[in-house]
Amino acid sequence: MRNPSSHPIHPELQSSVRWIPGVSFNRFLLPIIRRLILLRTHSPEGVTVENVWIPGPAGAPSVRVRKYEPAQRAQGSAALLWIHGGGYVIGRPEQSDEVCGRFARELGILVIAVDYRLAPEHPFPAPLEDCYAALAWMHSHAGELKIDPDRLAIGGDSAGGGLAAALAQITRDRKRIKPVFQLLLYPMLDDRTTTRADHKGTGKHIWTPDSNVFGWTSYLAQKPGGPSAPKYAVPARMEDLAGLPPAWIGTGTLDLFYEEDVEYARRLQASGVPCVLDEVPGAYHAFEAIAGDATISREFIARQVSALKRALAG
Repeated sequence: MRNPSSHPIHPELQSSVRWIPGVSFNRFLLPIIRRLILLRTHSPEGVTVENVWIPGPAGAPSVRVRKYEPAQRAQGSAALLWIHGGGYVIGRPEQSDEVCGRFARELGILVIAVDYRLAPEHPFPAPLEDCYAALAWMHSHAGELKIDPDRLAIGGDSAGGGLAAALAQITRDRKRIKPVFQLLLYPMLDDRTTTRADHKGTGKHIWTPDSNVFGWTSYLAQKPGGPSAPKYAVPARMEDLAGLPPAWIGTGTLDLFYEEDVEYARRLQASGVPCVLDEVPGAYHAFEAIAGDATISREFIARQVSALKRALAG
């Protein structure tokens, strides 16, 4: 494992940090940040976007999903369920329009983004069960959606990556659906990171240690980092990782989640799960979304597309 503190911000990313607000999430700022997130959307090119309401978990409301349909998609194509980030407390699928549109357009696949319920109003297991409901809907409606139910991938960024990792675990154990791949972008995997006193130079931009405490506290509805957590709530606490789908994990060395992501990749590999760990020296959390024009960002995105393409080819 690299020592994050030995890596300064990558030269291509230095100018971008000037525009990053130096704030941490809390219950007072949450409503304001949620409103701002709604303004940050992109209209993807070359895809048709449609909102669909699907059945939610038992006893829960319907779930909105956002479909990204590329032009001239082949019958029986692969498909991706995408889960947006936001520390478990903010976000909507629209913020991932550009990401989902890119995967749909470049790979010729159907992409479904799920509008899961957010904490603290809806703590675990509500967000995860919403994601499972979306995946189950894709699987059971494969014919109608013109997708191959045996080529379903799951992915997400930040907290969405954490939910995707948890979704891989719960689908393995429920034995109904078998995703073929998990694409995890700087995933939020371990509430015990909140207990660390030394973050070794990580977590200075976008997602801070204070935000992490707020996010995990909201999601778990309890103080994070304790001796135990509900099963499937914290992916890094799952003892048995054998039998999970192959994975690609991308993270920057200055990301607060760097060490937990590297450790999870190591544990997957030790459990016999194929896993590619993509480390970007000097990159902070969600750097490719903030500095999308940087070469380092474009290359990171291209590697995501390539990894997903390889996984879905078979």
